[in-house]
Amino acid sequence: MARRKVTIKRVIIPDLKYDDPVIAKMINIIMREGKKSQAESIVYNALELIKKKVKDEPLKVFKKAIDNVKPLLEVKPKRVGGATYQVPVEVRQERKIALSIRWIVSSARARGEKTMQERLAAEILDAFNKTGTAIKKREDTHKMAEANRAFAHYRW
Repeated sequence: MARRKVTIKRVIIPDLKYDDPVIAKMINIIMREGKKSQAESIVYNALELIKKKVKDEPLKVFKKAIDNVKPLLEVKPKRVGGATYQVPVEVRQERKIALSIRWIVSSARARGEKTMQERLAAEILDAFNKTGTAIKKREDTHKMAEANRAFAHYRW
């Protein structure tokens, strides 16, 4: 029997321009110090830059980039008999989206372009083309899960 209360899932309201909850989540992750309008302008300008560079629907490019970065497996520590094992587990759908957005944003922040719009647009395009730091992070996560496949029987 569970000892904790069941958590209530917060529903993320879709953004105003594209009416998409994933873009709203991206805006919320980019937002710093409660400056939502600044985060919105960064995301929307990045999508406009993508539209100019790719000559395609920026929402399609964004969704494909998110799908390319989504991890299938991750490792979670499990303590068994005094030893801690890194056990590979499948990732839930909500966590896949959250991790992929977080990895894209952190990779964009580490880039060298001049403005955040340019960094974010370049990182989304890299993820769309299956290159870049966010894709490398996904591959590293998969390699870690593959290397620890022997401990999969400790899954709970």
